[in-house]
Amino acid sequence: MNQPHEMQFEKAYSFLMAKLESSLPSYLHYHSADHTKEVIAATEKLAVAENISGRDLIIVKTAALFHDCGFLETYSDHEEISCNMARKWLPPFGYSKAEIEEICSLILSTKIPQTPKNKLAEILCDADLYYMGTDKYFVGANKLYKELHEAGFVKDREEWRKEEIKFVESHHYFTETAKKKLDEKLVKTLGLLKKRSVIQKKPEKRFELFDWMSDALFIVAGAMLAAFALQGFLVPNGFFDGGITGISLLIHEIYHFNLAYVIILANIPFIVICVYAINFNYALKTFFCILLLGVCLMLMPHFDITQDKLLVSIFGGFFLGAGIGLTMRAGCAIDGIEILALYTWKKTSFTITEIIMAINILIFSIAAFRFGIEVSLYSMLTYFTATKTVDYVVEGLEAYVGVTIISGKSEIIKDRLVNEMGRGITIYKGERGFLPGKFDLHSDVDIIFTVITRLEIRKLKNLVSEIDPRSFVFASTIKEASGGIIKRRHIH
Repeated sequence: MNQPHEMQFEKAYSFLMAKLESSLPSYLHYHSADHTKEVIAATEKLAVAENISGRDLIIVKTAALFHDCGFLETYSDHEEISCNMARKWLPPFGYSKAEIEEICSLILSTKIPQTPKNKLAEILCDADLYYMGTDKYFVGANKLYKELHEAGFVKDREEWRKEEIKFVESHHYFTETAKKKLDEKLVKTLGLLKKRSVIQKKPEKRFELFDWMSDALFIVAGAMLAAFALQGFLVPNGFFDGGITGISLLIHEIYHFNLAYVIILANIPFIVICVYAINFNYALKTFFCILLLGVCLMLMPHFDITQDKLLVSIFGGFFLGAGIGLTMRAGCAIDGIEILALYTWKKTSFTITEIIMAINILIFSIAAFRFGIEVSLYSMLTYFTATKTVDYVVEGLEAYVGVTIISGKSEIIKDRLVNEMGRGITIYKGERGFLPGKFDLHSDVDIIFTVITRLEIRKLKNLVSEIDPRSFVFASTIKEASGGIIKRRHIH
């Protein structure tokens, strides 16, 4: 029988760790080389506490070293591949065939559900999921979610929450050391997960209803404002706008068709394109928005508010832009030109701005030849005013907000801010604590700073509260923000 010193664990460690650090797939956020190092450390800690030493200690540490190396080749059934790699790579490091088979037996025991058959297997199984009974649970669980999501095993966080609770609920430790040290924390973690699951379910319905009502109000207000601009300013004075609305106004002025029918019919082809270029929900909301605009145009009579051409251009554009901007905030479009531009942009090398500009140049050129250069120029002013109003309504009201977050669970918050909300973050190194009566109690902490829009504050607070209800969050308005990861501008 080989003596303990004949098994060259340190050399085997250096050999395999180099492979894990350089060759594991990038989506393995949880089953990384760091995870293997943590399992080896936990294995040694548990083994010493369970009076395991000498040859047996090296055997179980080697099993910990090789237990996840199968991820180098495959995700599913990686334990079997890990065993094959152990059989291939361990002999040059002084491991006998019998010792390697013993190591393989330990590795196979870690397969979920865990099936340890002896003390060494119990130690390895407990070490593999050691983090579940510690304060590092949520950091590790978030890494595991990212990995499973990117690998296609979990669809979204809602599905993950259900599976996570089931897994934590069914897990138990095997060694007496792990039971004494980790069971209490494991029970608390399970209770916290269940509590958060209940909290998460309740507000979602309320927020979904609020969002739906908010979108509906924006769509109704947007359609009414657009109809008001058309019936009160543009149509009575023969002025035009850009986009499909401008084309509809041209057709109305030339052929005297009912403007409501023309706008609806002119936009239908682009709504169909929208299903493929964007998504069905956006197309459906856009259809109802344009249909509502048509109804408003039918019900709202012509009323010539003013005949001053400058006022008509400016205020007609203002109310039309306000209507378009409100519908954009509701997540739809009142003019199919944006859908056409987006679709054409995907098929050609032209930018969206270039496509919209080309269409509008055509519209204003026809207006100039048919109705005179003055009408065309005033119509351009209308379009310019409408565009600037859209920018203000969509983005001007969304003042940027600087948010500072102080939490003991900053690692998870940082990860989800960047990967879920798509925000850039800045980290300050600081200390937390210094409470009255406990001034000497303080600890290092990462202070997170990010810039979001006011409309995103609710989402951010829900995210942070879900991770750490005791976190400290405060926000301050920023007058101007540029660079970094700032929200993209809407097109009109």
